[in-house]
Amino acid sequence: MAAAERLDDSSSHVPVLLRPLLDAISPVAGVWLDGTFGAGGYTRALLDAGAERVIAVDRDPLAFEMAAGWAAQYGDRLVMQHGVFSRMDEYASDLDGVVLDLGVSSMQLDQADRGFSFMRDGPLDMRMSQDGPSAADLVNGAEEEDLANILFQYGEERASRRIARAIGRARAEAPITTTLRLASIIEGCLPRAKPNQSHPATRSFQALRIAVNDEYGELFHGLMAAERALKPGGQLAVVTFHSIEDRMVKRFFQARSGQAGRANRYAPETAEDAPQFTLKSRKAIGPDPRELDENPRSRSAKLRVGLRTNAPSGAIDPKSIGMPVLETSRR
Repeated sequence: MAAAERLDDSSSHVPVLLRPLLDAISPVAGVWLDGTFGAGGYTRALLDAGAERVIAVDRDPLAFEMAAGWAAQYGDRLVMQHGVFSRMDEYASDLDGVVLDLGVSSMQLDQADRGFSFMRDGPLDMRMSQDGPSAADLVNGAEEEDLANILFQYGEERASRRIARAIGRARAEAPITTTLRLASIIEGCLPRAKPNQSHPATRSFQALRIAVNDEYGELFHGLMAAERALKPGGQLAVVTFHSIEDRMVKRFFQARSGQAGRANRYAPETAEDAPQFTLKSRKAIGPDPRELDENPRSRSAKLRVGLRTNAPSGAIDPKSIGMPVLETSRR
């Protein structure tokens, strides 16, 4: 059976924060790019709301297989582009809008053989693009110190060193190749979860997934690519799901809208470059009570929207927007 056939019909998929996003970017018109196509929820909503054309980007080829049942109804208004959103300015220019949903697609979590879930046994994979080094390669090949740094920096896991040592002992006995074996190792390092608490392996699995797919590097370069690809007046809407990526998006918009402020209040004022964005809302937009009731996964979601000015794009230091930078040990 084809992989796409094992999944639920994507036509029933409703993405997180869809209603607030459509309200924030209304009226929808012109050419938009959905940099995280996934099950197609945002793309379809944009087309139905009035977008002339949507360029749908995804690094996972399965995403486009899943869309085969409904994509044809939009004709040439829907353009599918296999690739990464950090290269969106190579795929399009003068865009009226860009949407990025940084959550992991449910179609990936629900497939045990993709290796994203600690609740289903499967190969320890986690590759969104289905190529390159896997999570098993990382878990079995990285130095313990590097693993600890990944778990702490990318997953904010306070027991990172304890978990890395346990992984080192376990892989010395036999390679760690399945999700449930890794989850069990992590569970053995942490207290049992209380009711309504997240699974003990949540932060570690998040960190490994981020490392395998270079998600923070992809986000930084994607934000810069969006700045280059948008026309003046174009909108950039980003939905985040955890504190590090939201911090990066928040600080990016602050820096590019001239609201970052001086690091040292006693430093002399300097001439500022013209801002590349204006903010449509100073605070992030979260789920309303109705959405929280319908989809508890939305509780951590935040939406931020910026409006592109006519100022030229420029360079920015990734550290200045809070992008974690790992220091790897020397072998």
